[in-house]
Amino acid sequence: MELTKIARNVHSLSLSKEENRVALLSDIHWDNPKCDREMLKRHLDYCLENEIPIFINGDFFCCMQGRMDRRSNKSDIRPEHNNAKYLDSVVETAIEWWSPYAHLMTVIGYGNHETSIIKYSETDILQRFVDLFNYKNKSNVFTGGYGGWMVLKYELRNSTSMSKTMKYFHGSAGGGIVTRGAINLTRALETYENMDIFVMGHIHENSSRNDVRDTLTYNQGKRVYELQQKQIHLAITGTYKEEYGDGSQGWHIERGAPVKPVGGRILTLHGRRLVKDGSENYDLLIDSNKFPL
Repeated sequence: MELTKIARNVHSLSLSKEENRVALLSDIHWDNPKCDREMLKRHLDYCLENEIPIFINGDFFCCMQGRMDRRSNKSDIRPEHNNAKYLDSVVETAIEWWSPYAHLMTVIGYGNHETSIIKYSETDILQRFVDLFNYKNKSNVFTGGYGGWMVLKYELRNSTSMSKTMKYFHGSAGGGIVTRGAINLTRALETYENMDIFVMGHIHENSSRNDVRDTLTYNQGKRVYELQQKQIHLAITGTYKEEYGDGSQGWHIERGAPVKPVGGRILTLHGRRLVKDGSENYDLLIDSNKFPL
């Protein structure tokens, strides 16, 4: 795996296996007491065992308990962070906890929680984490944007190089109980061009779907135009913060929110050889699924 920065929120990830997988995580809320760290560790250990790169699409932190944060509630703070250096202690403990996975981590995007920390506490806690994390582990993790792009480059056995583009966006507004984010995905199709993959979080759902577009492409080698059915994979990644509990009380209950699926997704890219009208070509099959654990 090789990760390079193209622009502020555009990165390129080179993959080399015949079948490549990338872990898509978001809404981890790692420092929140309701974060299911046992499940998170199982999923990260699965990535470690299978050498799966990790991409995080915002809300890595929760961090709502600062003195100037009007959302603060001291009952929602872990004991190790309940001190005079609240934000510093979150960064320090996070670096220690995440270090075993340093070589797998790629890009961490911003979520509404990270941008709110900048607003309320005047510090960029995500950039602080990444800078210190890279310094300690000699790793190559990048901060992305609230939205951005990832170019996934793929090397086939015969040295043929292919690439797919992934558009990521942390998310906005709420996910409807009935539609569960389907409208958000349709909006993305009307907003972004030339993406093969779209991934979002924020609404704490966990699902995927495939859409197809009828396109006309130019074959540079043959110098002809060709009709192509462009496959677009769209995914919504779940959270690791389980807020519903027994359904008795709390902000999540009071606003009428349901139980949410916990866990991220794994994106799979599989290269295949195609022979059509006597001409050989290659393509990448794209799909995603929930973690098997």
